[in-house]
Amino acid sequence: MTTGQSASPAAASGAASPTTLQLHVGGMTCASCALRVEKGLKKVPGVAEAAVNLATERATVTYDPAQADLATLLTKVAATGYTATPVAEAPAPVSKTPPSGEAMTELAISGMTCASCVRRVEKALGKVPGVSLANVNLATEHATVTFDPMITGMSDFVGAVNKAGYDATELLPAADVTDDDLFDAAAPDAETIRRQTDLALRQRKLLIGVGLTLPVLLLSMLAMNRFPGENWLLLALTAPVWGYVGWDFHATAWRVIRHFGANMDVLVSLGSTAAFLMSIVATLAPQVVGDVTFYDTTALIITLIYLGKYLEALAKGQATDAIRKLAGLRATVAHVLRNGQEVDIPVARVRVGEELLVRPGEKIPTDGVVLAGASAVDEAMLTGESLPVEKATGDVVIGATINTTGALRMRATKVGKDTMLAGIIRLVEQAQGSKAPIQRLADTIAGVFVPAVLGIAALTLVAWTIAGAFGWHPPMIGMPGMADLAAKPWITALVAAIAVLVVACPCALGLATPTAIMVGTGQGAEAGILIKGGASLERLETVTAVVLDKTGTITQGKPALTDVVLTPDAVFGEDELLRWVAGAENASEHPLARAIVAGAQARGAALPVATDFAAIPGGGVRAQVEEHHLFIGTRTLLGEQHIASTPLEDAAQALEAEGKTAMFVAVDGALAGMVGVADTLKVGSAEAIAQLQAQGVTVWMITGDNRRTAAKVAAEVGIPAEHVLAEVLPGDKAAQVQHLHDLGAVVAYAGDGINDAPALASADVSIAMGTGSDIAMEAADITLVKGNLRSIGTAVRLSHATMNTIRQNLFWAFGYNVILIPLAIASPAVPFLREQAPIFAAAAMALSSVTVVSNSLRLRRFSTTA
Repeated sequence: MTTGQSASPAAASGAASPTTLQLHVGGMTCASCALRVEKGLKKVPGVAEAAVNLATERATVTYDPAQADLATLLTKVAATGYTATPVAEAPAPVSKTPPSGEAMTELAISGMTCASCVRRVEKALGKVPGVSLANVNLATEHATVTFDPMITGMSDFVGAVNKAGYDATELLPAADVTDDDLFDAAAPDAETIRRQTDLALRQRKLLIGVGLTLPVLLLSMLAMNRFPGENWLLLALTAPVWGYVGWDFHATAWRVIRHFGANMDVLVSLGSTAAFLMSIVATLAPQVVGDVTFYDTTALIITLIYLGKYLEALAKGQATDAIRKLAGLRATVAHVLRNGQEVDIPVARVRVGEELLVRPGEKIPTDGVVLAGASAVDEAMLTGESLPVEKATGDVVIGATINTTGALRMRATKVGKDTMLAGIIRLVEQAQGSKAPIQRLADTIAGVFVPAVLGIAALTLVAWTIAGAFGWHPPMIGMPGMADLAAKPWITALVAAIAVLVVACPCALGLATPTAIMVGTGQGAEAGILIKGGASLERLETVTAVVLDKTGTITQGKPALTDVVLTPDAVFGEDELLRWVAGAENASEHPLARAIVAGAQARGAALPVATDFAAIPGGGVRAQVEEHHLFIGTRTLLGEQHIASTPLEDAAQALEAEGKTAMFVAVDGALAGMVGVADTLKVGSAEAIAQLQAQGVTVWMITGDNRRTAAKVAAEVGIPAEHVLAEVLPGDKAAQVQHLHDLGAVVAYAGDGINDAPALASADVSIAMGTGSDIAMEAADITLVKGNLRSIGTAVRLSHATMNTIRQNLFWAFGYNVILIPLAIASPAVPFLREQAPIFAAAAMALSSVTVVSNSLRLRRFSTTA
């Protein structure tokens, strides 16, 4: 993901690929705000997609950098009445030797304050002769420059930036970092600091609001004009609540109104300000409106709604716990071996290819491969398995896992944002910022909600005023000052209008879906289930059929050689045949081939070198080994070469009945023998399939294996024979998924191999096993990090739980407004609401959004082990 970087003019050559960035949007309080920002961003030329998430306060924008840039996007957000800053990523390591032959360097820029600064610095750097690309990131205050070192250099860059009015210094590469440069990688990131600061400010304002509102309430209830100057005291107590505690509402409302918009802040600000101004007039000129004041209404509206916003912010912070927990797993310091010396540097400064030392009890700093040493590594953070995994030379290790017993020397293969943990965090962030299709209805209503409420409030004011003018007004409670209300029915009408303004809550509509998705995807991540977004969750809930690839999904995907069988007239022994077969298969990466090679090597065979090797998709291989021409594979493969497999059919069927794969071998045009290979079932496969079937999901197994072997495996895990798709060529798997579609099924496909990618892409929901290929995981909607089949059932249950929570939230959000807005309209005719309707409305509004967020947080109790 790119965050806030745009190409300089110098780089504007050729077609630019779409860029995706995230912005933190400040000032949003309800669904109307989010929709307004989203619509504004979508109107920017070059923007292909924009999604705004109220719960995370982030906008995700995909755009063409040739038509739009960060400055344009920030300006557009500002034009809608809100603030925006790019979300920073960790800076990428500085590279001095890009593949193109050009050089690349990174500068720290100081003095930038806004998007126009970014454009100014980029233009200055882009004009330097020899510079091909200049990217400036306002969030990190870094500039990355790609240039021809034969033409220009660092002094030219610093000079150009200085002339533009800013300061620049070169960032040291990792090799130049000293102990003095170490920083705490576990320190809170900018987003966490921002939330903590915001919460602290909200808490302070809330305490002031409560401290002033309580005496206002007590005086209003008990004193009731019993001492001179009471209204002046109430004014003195209420003014700070309205002006300071409620400042966020008023400032945002004014900003939005100036841009011809309307949101929740407009409703709250209008309602509280109307009550406050009317009370001031009653204090200054009681002969105009009577001696009735609504200071208690003003203070309670502001304080109660602010309390709701504070509780909402607390709950939203809890909803993002999953990302914070994942980020907290990272190591902070790495022991790098340089020139035979051990140097401690921040993990962020480790570069690919560097050698690292990891002692017992330490976290592995980054992804890599073991060069020397042996140890047991606790991979529970990745797989959930409590038993450590033995690691030795050549084994892959993952950053943030824990080295337990021995010292390891390793080479870094992936660093920074390319590590597995960073990828998991990035995927969870993207999922939590996504929208589910079910949110479209809420977005549609939110677009017209606030203007409609303003219209309803105006009609309420007019209707009750007209009713009073014609002599009808509700009976008043016999309390001092109430006679003034009877004499001036427009005051009663205004109270009802204020109640309508305050009770309406678009916040609940905006939070109903994203908060549930945030918690649901977070719970999934903690269980090793990475869900790409709300749309994937929603589709998964509707799945009626799951297609499981046999190898690597139901089985371990690590077959082993079990048998070597010769024809009765063979003129060579088993070891000789196995040596030739292994030599031929050594050029293949297929799991069955690797099993044969490993089996031959385990028997001490010296493998010959194969020539003229060719893999035959769905059939096997052919190769030349020690002047012998070999075909190894299925009956069909041999039949195509006019070689009969009949002499070994009985033996082959016996192997297949045991669940083994029989591979026929022809040498120099004649059947010579057969090898048997077997894969073991994954622990818990049968239980996982039974769990899916108990949830009403039909389970199918697909494999390129022969029917007998497939049937044997299916029977062991409880899949009916009629749901076995055997002898399916890799290219035909997608067609089988399409056939199930044609039968009316909503299909999820789970696989782990490169040849599963087309089938994954054609399924309604694609599930990749985390033990599989990168291509499969890239194509998948859901990745099971543990590679555990039981996680599919857990993911299905999680999708049902999350979607049920979303429906409950939407029911509450819609039902709340449908019931309470009419009640507020009729409040003058309801005895217990007549004068206190705005107060009840404020309490109900505060409760509505808190209820929605709290309901979403119930998903944190979701059990992944049930």
